[in-house]
Amino acid sequence: MRTLYLFAFLLCQTVSFAQGPRILIVTAHPDDETMFPVTVFKTTRELKGSADLALITDASGGYNGLVASSYYGLNMVDSTTGRKHLPLIRKKEIMASGEILGIGNFFFFDQRDDYYNLNEKPYLEGKNWDIRYIEKKLDQILAQGNYDFVFCLVPHEGQHAHHKTASISAIRAVQRFKGAKKPVVLGGQAQNKGYTFKFSGLAGYPETNIASDAPVFEFDRSAGFGEDNKHSYMIVADWVKAAHKSQSGDMNQAMHRGDLETFWYFSLNGEAGISKTKAFFEAINNAGYSKK
Repeated sequence: MRTLYLFAFLLCQTVSFAQGPRILIVTAHPDDETMFPVTVFKTTRELKGSADLALITDASGGYNGLVASSYYGLNMVDSTTGRKHLPLIRKKEIMASGEILGIGNFFFFDQRDDYYNLNEKPYLEGKNWDIRYIEKKLDQILAQGNYDFVFCLVPHEGQHAHHKTASISAIRAVQRFKGAKKPVVLGGQAQNKGYTFKFSGLAGYPETNIASDAPVFEFDRSAGFGEDNKHSYMIVADWVKAAHKSQSGDMNQAMHRGDLETFWYFSLNGEAGISKTKAFFEAINNAGYSKK
């Protein structure tokens, strides 16, 4: 009976999502997608959907690859070296990550990855980045992509200004979208089990408010299955992290961590999108080798 139910459920989702769910990921830096790689992998590899990625910065500011210096033969912790070589190196790395994830199209916006800070206003106001160009490009991508979902990082107060700007730009693009099928935009991040993190919206940006009647959607990438329970989807996250060799410091700390991929539902999506999102995550959790 359960087998018949699951077959009927997946058949309904095949009809609902046509050729499978379509996702647009909007992030600031290569390696930001390591917050939710398994959800993307399962979408493209197991639900036979598709995913594209829009990368806002040129990634020239990520010079923390001490071990990567030996790998690349360059001083990867030197800012001058980083500014010169990282944009090309990190494009290659995100494309290697994308091969694992099944990314179909990459959109590079090449805004300057200037420095770490928490103030998103100079970026959103067009002082540090060409925000009009970003908005125009995102509008074009959404108009042509027929997406079901847009993934960005949760734009909480402690996030890097680049992350907040990329996420708010993605949310606003969905807000502006006038097409027949408006995508659902979700804010994602990796969490450990038993997390206490809460997010209801970023102060001053009502478009980031979270719907109080929507759950936090989750996928447990650490759940064991198969022979002796030695398998888990955590390996996919590690594959993706390992693609970002220039970020050997950050990726070393992140390796095999973050049990859950969690997604917050923005209120601007409306109530109708909640059932669609629930169906999507039920399909994600029931696909592949996850425990039923």
